[in-house]
Amino acid sequence: MHSLITERWSPVAFDDREVEHEKLQSLFQAAMWAPSSRNSQPWRFIYATKSDPNYHEVFHLLNEGNRIWAYTAPVLAVSVAETISTYKGRHNYYAFYDTGMAVGNLLLQATFLGLFVHQMGGYDMVSARKAFQIPERFEPIAMMAIGYKGSPGRLDKEISDRENQPRSRNKLEEHLFKGIFGKH
Repeated sequence: MHSLITERWSPVAFDDREVEHEKLQSLFQAAMWAPSSRNSQPWRFIYATKSDPNYHEVFHLLNEGNRIWAYTAPVLAVSVAETISTYKGRHNYYAFYDTGMAVGNLLLQATFLGLFVHQMGGYDMVSARKAFQIPERFEPIAMMAIGYKGSPGRLDKEISDRENQPRSRNKLEEHLFKGIFGKH
């Protein structure tokens, strides 16, 4: 297994150090190289750094469970999918799949650059749509905290303990079947 895959991790403790503009652009450029149905590239990304005036507005879209640690992240972003295809104006069933592949590229590029990304579903999507002025043909998907790994000691004990737990994955046999669902 390539180390970019096995070393990718979603921490909750980020360092205060700013992410260099070139590195941040590199993450989104990596996303642009993802495959997509009919090469539609339905993904969009909206981000804010701590030095941006709207960072706190973005931060307050997060639910309380994410706010207790995400304040350490120097960059917050949201992935967005164009769910109405530009091809014939129909529903794009692959928009979320394709956007997920773009985020996968972003995650690998982040790992390559020594950055970390923690994705979150816990945020107010309705308010995000309004705050980011997202058109109706697009859907916000996940928020992301982006930055350099920080010390878990800056977080409360419960979050710090969670951060220090060993990483684990299910066994392959639980997810891989031959020919028929559930058959090994």
